[in-house]
Amino acid sequence: MIVLVVGGAGYIGSHAARTLRQRGHDVMIYDNLSTGHEFLASGFELVRGDIADLVKLSAALRRVDSVMHFAAHAYVGESVENPRKYFRNNVESGLALLNACLDCGVRRVIFSSTCAVYGIPVKIPISEKNPRQPVNPYGVTKLFFENALEAYDRAYGLRFASLRYFNAAGADESGEIGEVHDPETHLIPSALLAATGARRELELFGTDYPTPDGTCIRDYIHVNDLADAHVLALEHLARGADSMAVNLGAGRGYSVKEVLTKIEEVSGLKVPVRLAGRRAGDPPALVADPSLAEKLLRWKAMRTLDDIVATAWKWMQRQSTRALSP
Repeated sequence: MIVLVVGGAGYIGSHAARTLRQRGHDVMIYDNLSTGHEFLASGFELVRGDIADLVKLSAALRRVDSVMHFAAHAYVGESVENPRKYFRNNVESGLALLNACLDCGVRRVIFSSTCAVYGIPVKIPISEKNPRQPVNPYGVTKLFFENALEAYDRAYGLRFASLRYFNAAGADESGEIGEVHDPETHLIPSALLAATGARRELELFGTDYPTPDGTCIRDYIHVNDLADAHVLALEHLARGADSMAVNLGAGRGYSVKEVLTKIEEVSGLKVPVRLAGRRAGDPPALVADPSLAEKLLRWKAMRTLDDIVATAWKWMQRQSTRALSP
C-alpha cells in the first residue's frame, strides 16, 4: 500500500511511518512541522503543509491509497484553556482532510483517537462498550471526528479504524527517534528531565485521588506497540474488514508514584517532585480492556513499563549527547 502519514513528523506518527516501511509499504509524510520535527521524518519523502491547505493536501492524497491521521492537538489542559484552537484544528481541519480523502478516492483512514473519548469511565478496565462522554474539549474533538468517520462509512463506504489509545510512552529501541514536545508535559520524559537537572522539578498533580496511593493511575503503552497496531489495522481493512473502533493499551495500570519509582530504578537518579493540585479534566484511573484489539487484529502490547522507561531514558541520553556535540 501507499500510505500518507499525516502528522508523520510527530511522536507517534514517526514511529508508525517506520513500522509501515519495515512491513513493505510505501510511505509519504505530510506535516506542517508546527509541533513535529523534520529530523523525525528523515529518510522519508516529506511534504510540508497544513491539512487545511486543500491544494497541497489533495496533490499528496492523489498519490496514495490510504491515510493515517495523527495531525491533532493533544494537550488536555490546553484544550480546557483554549478550546477554539482545538475545535479549529481537530474538527474543522480534520473534516477538511476527510472530505479531501473522499474527493481524491482514498477510502481507508486510520485515526489516532484516544481514551479521552470515554471521559470518567463507568467501569475499569475500560471496554469499547463504555459510554463515550468526554470531560474535556480535547476528548470532545476526538469524539466528533469518530462520529464523522462513522457517518462517512455509512454514507460513502469510507473504511476506518479509530484506535483509542491510552498513555503513549517510550521510544524506538534504536534510540534514533523518540518523544520531543515543547513544552514537554508527558509524565515519563518530564520526570527524566527533572532527574537529569534539565528541569528544576516535576509537578505532581494531585495526591488525593481515590486510588491506593492517591495519585492518578494510567495504562502506559509503548509507542512501537501502538505503531504495530496502526499497521495491523490498515492491513486488516485492506483485506476487506469492516470499520472498527478499538482500545489500545496494555490492560495494566500504574500510578504516578509507581512510574516515578521505576524511573529512579532505571536511571539511577532521584526525581525531584513538587506537589501541586489536581488538573482539570484528569480522571482518577484510565486502564484499557484491549481484548477487542487482540481478537480483531491479533495484536497485544508486548513491551513492559521497564521497556518503556528504558527506551525513553536511552532516547533522552542520546538527545543530550547530540546537544553537546559541536
